[in-house]
Amino acid sequence: MCLIFTLKVDLMCQFNLGISTTTTIGTTTASTTTAASSSIINIPPDATWAQHGVVVAGGNGQGQEFNQLYTPHGLYVDEDQTVFIADFDNHRVMEWKYGATSGQVVAGGNGEGNRLNQLDKPTDVIIDKETDGFIICDHGNRRVVRWSRRDQTSGQIIISDVACWGLAMDDDGLLYVSDQEKSEVKRWRIGETNGTVVAGGNGNGEQLDQLSEPTHVFVDRDHSVFVSDFVNHRVMKWVKDAKEGIVVAGGQGRGNSLSQLDGPFALVVDQSSTIYVADFWNDRIMRWPKGATQGSIVVIGNDQIGEANSLGEPVDGLKDYILYDQKILYRGVDGPFGYSILSLEYVLKKNPEV
Repeated sequence: MCLIFTLKVDLMCQFNLGISTTTTIGTTTASTTTAASSSIINIPPDATWAQHGVVVAGGNGQGQEFNQLYTPHGLYVDEDQTVFIADFDNHRVMEWKYGATSGQVVAGGNGEGNRLNQLDKPTDVIIDKETDGFIICDHGNRRVVRWSRRDQTSGQIIISDVACWGLAMDDDGLLYVSDQEKSEVKRWRIGETNGTVVAGGNGNGEQLDQLSEPTHVFVDRDHSVFVSDFVNHRVMKWVKDAKEGIVVAGGQGRGNSLSQLDGPFALVVDQSSTIYVADFWNDRIMRWPKGATQGSIVVIGNDQIGEANSLGEPVDGLKDYILYDQKILYRGVDGPFGYSILSLEYVLKKNPEV
């Protein structure tokens, strides 16, 4: 019997923008839906990952046509394997149905700008199914917006003046937003005007109570917050209500050994607290079991072929980030066919016979 699960990976463009203050997140009833960025599954340690993939979005060169992407960033995968992509340099969010040869614009797409019907370099998108809306990190406009899936003509600002990069939502419908300017992650309850700092918030630095330009966040079922501490080359775990974090991956300086990271980007944590993190500048995705002092390579880019721990023949241009859903691994590449989102499976044989 074969089991197939899902991760998602995309392309990154690093920024450090803005002065951060806060506004009201809204007055609607709190969602009880878990976003993809906090979904929990158990990925078996002996899973074998495919090193080649199938294009599920883009792959037709860089551009702004409906069958193209231009520096895709964060993405969300729905239950029916529809992929929603923050199309960074096209200032839009694209919906790409399973098996489709082109996508459709579901947010933005009206040029770069700050009007309510525009986006400016979106970096992440999740879906709040309780309100049936997209929540988008509108990075260039330093705001988080909610965009209805029923009325896609314009969005609603729910957080202003935040140098956001990554988004997550927990089982209680609370929103988590990383702020690169303040080097912190805040949790937002529906209706409040000031979020609560749940990681960092003590200035930019490398101490255990600090972060340095955090990018992506993941929230587990215990409401512990995992943060890609990009400039500090480590992944930090902040237990709920903690005053400082714990280094759970990297933290041994910048480098490419199995105990090091070089610009950790997106991450997911499975049910056994194993961390999967995109090691951006090392062109690889690392698996880091709970309590381990070093990780192992899951997928690796062509720049690293030749090392003893390389895995097969990877796709050109592996450069980014993982967040998972349920059935397939999604990887962003800038390869010979331009910006693409690829799907890759891992297959686990249950009870292989004797």
